[in-house]
Amino acid sequence: MTAGALIPMFAALADETRWSILTALGEGEASASALAERLPVSRQAIAKHLAVLQEVGLVEPVRVGREVRFRVIGAELAATARALDAIGRKWDRRLAEIKEIAEGL
Repeated sequence: MTAGALIPMFAALADETRWSILTALGEGEASASALAERLPVSRQAIAKHLAVLQEVGLVEPVRVGREVRFRVIGAELAATARALDAIGRKWDRRLAEIKEIAEGL
């Protein structure tokens, strides 16, 4: 995952309401109305947040009869976690090199 792909993902995840929506959807599919009943946010606001999450590939709509439910796309979250892990490993190597240089002085 490139930095260009990570920036919109992190921007979407930075919002507390969107994080709450993802957490709720982690428990199972839900419609915007069902999410609005569980969270202190209007259905219209939930719909806007779901659109942002869908745009960055974190959720997808699933039609169940007349209802549209949303579910988390786990592969995108896993790819983001792998990208963060790679960044963390690079920083760990850099810090270890700095420590070695500092201790050699």
